[in-house]
Amino acid sequence: MTADDSYGRLDDDDYPAYTMGRAAEMLGTTQGFLRAIGEARLITPLRSEGGHRRYSRYQLRIAARARELVDQGTPIEAACRIIVLEDQLEEAQRINAEYRRAAQEADPPAAA
Repeated sequence: MTADDSYGRLDDDDYPAYTMGRAAEMLGTTQGFLRAIGEARLITPLRSEGGHRRYSRYQLRIAARARELVDQGTPIEAACRIIVLEDQLEEAQRINAEYRRAAQEADPPAAA
């Protein structure tokens, strides 16, 4: 990748730009915490050519939510499950809203 190519990645939330150490520092947590949420399959970091874990901004937002729950006393496994369920609920609500919009467009209310 050339320097010009990397500029296009600056706004890419899925680009694995952060090393484990930098990600842990940004989140104010430990590398062990990031490993633990990886083992719980909440996030799966990509690997550099050298085999090092790399995290995206999207993954860091998920990790920050996990840290928030753990800081409130939630066990890490439960925190990971809560986040997965929150994500599934959000997706279901989005799909329901799409279905409602499509149903309203297909059958508009009759004028009185």
